Amino acid sequence: MSEDPKGFRDLAWGTTLSSREDVEIIRSSAHIVEYLPKADPLSFAGTHMISILYLSVDDQFARVSIRYHGSDVHKQILNFLEIRFGRLDRIPGQMARGLTQQYNWRGSDTEINLTYQAGTERGYIFFDSRTLAPRFNDYITDSAE
Repeated sequence: MSEDPKGFRDLAWGTTLSSREDVEIIRSSAHIVEYLPKADPLSFAGTHMISILYLSVDDQFARVSIRYHGSDVHKQILNFLEIRFGRLDRIPGQMARGLTQQYNWRGSDTEINLTYQAGTERGYIFFDSRTLAPRFNDYITDSAE
């Protein structure tokens, strides 16, 4: 990653989202809370997204989950991410063609993962704090319920 964003948009990793007025809670559990941004909630890379959610773990901002649809939108997002965070290194395990394409950018504080399913034209992007996001696994039960 050429430039680590150390968060998403104007929010740094670890920010307390529960006291902010620019997001609203849409789902919560004891440790994980999902928020919807109130201002321009469905725009990313200059195009419309299906959803953009901010997630906190133990009241610390740790992940952004973005869903989108369409091959043209995918091309625009991929172009945006490569311009902003660096060209993709074609490394083993990174699929740039086929039914399921996977891309990854890794910085010192942030990891960006993009998965695109060509058959259904659905895409998923995760912006993760490299130190906080692994804590989500601590709260996933063995039965994944």
